[in-house]
Amino acid sequence: MPDRQALCGILFVLHTGIQWEFLPQELGFGSGMTCWRRLAAWNEAGVWDQLHVPLLKKLRSAGKLDWSRAVIDSSHVRAARRGPKAVPARSIAHGRAASTTSSPTPRASPLRCR
Repeated sequence: MPDRQALCGILFVLHTGIQWEFLPQELGFGSGMTCWRRLAAWNEAGVWDQLHVPLLKKLRSAGKLDWSRAVIDSSHVRAARRGPKAVPARSIAHGRAASTTSSPTPRASPLRCR
């Protein structure tokens, strides 16, 4: 299957939110599993990271970037100046408390298409 068709299938699934296995064959994007595998391969190869900067440059030069909806994720943006170091919070109890946010069930497996 050509990359362009797989990309269109990937974008269709991501845009509509349907499950990979329900990608309509009539659209000509191939099977959902094929598109899912191609997305995984491209992620592994770093394709999206390689496209991100050139796309931003092109949009910026064309005046097409809308920064009114921009969000900065502090886990990815380095601080310009170093602030004071955070001091770890002191524990007020001995031992560990039971978690209230997770259950003791096994961890879920990644999404798998049929």
